Amino acid sequence: MDKILLDSDVLLDFFLDRKPFSDFSTTILNWCELKEIQGFVTPVIISNSYYILKKISTHQKVIDKLKGLMMIIDVLIMDKEVVMNSLYSKFNDFEDALQNFSALKNAKVDLIITKNGKDYKHSSLPVFTPERYIRTRTFEK
Repeated sequence: MDKILLDSDVLLDFFLDRKPFSDFSTTILNWCELKEIQGFVTPVIISNSYYILKKISTHQKVIDKLKGLMMIIDVLIMDKEVVMNSLYSKFNDFEDALQNFSALKNAKVDLIITKNGKDYKHSSLPVFTPERYIRTRTFEK
């Protein structure tokens, strides 16, 4: 079973129904719900999602959506080691460095799914767009 880190943009595509990207995010989250794959996020991803969703909705509606998400995915731990590795990394985006090093430290993640693959060019993990991951996974079946 693939263990994937879902970046903020993938969740926001789903929650905001940003077509056509939301279709890919929905497929991936459905696979998580069916336990065909295991999805992970970090606390930063949840915080970012809350912040953006709260701009267009109420606190309670956003919390309810995130509670539903937590029913089908897991949250990786971030600690000082993750932060220090991120600070000393070659990543241009500190937030993406945090996601990357959290995924590596927890040794649970096989790959990262994001629409911004270039932001993870220094990652040692494979990086896929949602669409490419779906195509690759469907091809393998």
